[in-house]
Amino acid sequence: MPRAEIRIQGNEAPILRKALSPEAGREIPGTRVTIAGRGTTLTLTIEAEDAGALRAAVNSYLRWADVAAGVVKEARA
Repeated sequence: MPRAEIRIQGNEAPILRKALSPEAGREIPGTRVTIAGRGTTLTLTIEAEDAGALRAAVNSYLRWADVAAGVVKEARA
């Protein structure tokens, strides 16, 4: 089973964990996602039935993380 583990470190990590957690609870066909971490670290683990499902899930989560980080940046400005 293909697997990707992505670690994001920084002051935004706790906010990103909260923002991405609801998405991890949703069922995406062929994938299993866990979000963990503490302090300024976020660990996103994605397991998929095949490489295509893994690629799609990684792209989705990275895009959602980027959008959430952009919102945090704008809110702090």
